[in-house]
Amino acid sequence: MKKVNYLALLLVVFFLSASLANATGVRNALNSYEIVPVSDLHMGKQVKAIWTISYSQNEVPVTVVKRHTLEGTEYVVQSEYFAVSYQCNADGFGAKETRKAWTDVPKRINRAVLNQDELKNQRILTLNEVNDETALGLIASYLPDLINDGYTHVLN
Repeated sequence: MKKVNYLALLLVVFFLSASLANATGVRNALNSYEIVPVSDLHMGKQVKAIWTISYSQNEVPVTVVKRHTLEGTEYVVQSEYFAVSYQCNADGFGAKETRKAWTDVPKRINRAVLNQDELKNQRILTLNEVNDETALGLIASYLPDLINDGYTHVLN
């Protein structure tokens, strides 16, 4: 009986700590960000611009690479642990999986880090074509929601 009581107590403590961690602002820290253009790089023919988005000064920022394709403009957002694209064309602006040729992140790791349901929810963020400034703001704002709860540390 004592083992059952200890197990029940352990489960209650675990669930309370998990909910408190979410309530204490782990995700709120991702509300502020800094977008910095990267210059002086030989970007190649398809790459039009590169930026970094930092959610914390202590960690490595994510990189955003702007590419022109036949379907429109793609903003490839990547880090060591995930890669996702945001596409802008006449149909609007939204998230999608990144082409395999544009990322070195293994698909298994990428799927573990990215929330697949949220990726589907972000397929269309706006029905309008957007400029770079708006696209980067939308990416920086919506990207934290794409990351599964267990992996938010990759952004801060």
